[in-house]
Amino acid sequence: MDHIDKSILSLLQENARISLSEISSTVQLSVSAVSERLRRLEGSGLIQKYTAILDPHAFHKDVTVLVCLKTRGQDYQALYDYVMSTASITEFYKTAGVFDFAIKVITDSATSLDVILDNIRRMPCVSRVQSSLVLSVGKLAYSITPSDN
Repeated sequence: MDHIDKSILSLLQENARISLSEISSTVQLSVSAVSERLRRLEGSGLIQKYTAILDPHAFHKDVTVLVCLKTRGQDYQALYDYVMSTASITEFYKTAGVFDFAIKVITDSATSLDVILDNIRRMPCVSRVQSSLVLSVGKLAYSITPSDN
């Protein structure tokens, strides 16, 4: 990946709907050369997907909580199934350290959050649940940057 590929990736991160001609003009390559580079970046897996990022507040989802889970045993299938089937759980990580898993919940109320947390607490594999309410977001990056820093 050279500096032109990095420039193309940066442009796409700013606006995934940018036209090939706009990218071409910015990086000073022909449209066909930009198109070929994009095909190569997509084919290599560097670009995983193009998506629309929705504003949770526009959908009255004003409660964001980070939840850390300590588990016992090795059978996490019920937890995994619940996480995958619950739309309000937007992120799920297996972690190293004090906790074994971390999840991000975006929901509309304390009541709906309470239901999610109760469902998780009742799972046999879960021994401890710690949650933190997000008051504000200082930085939100949806992906890594292609730059060297």
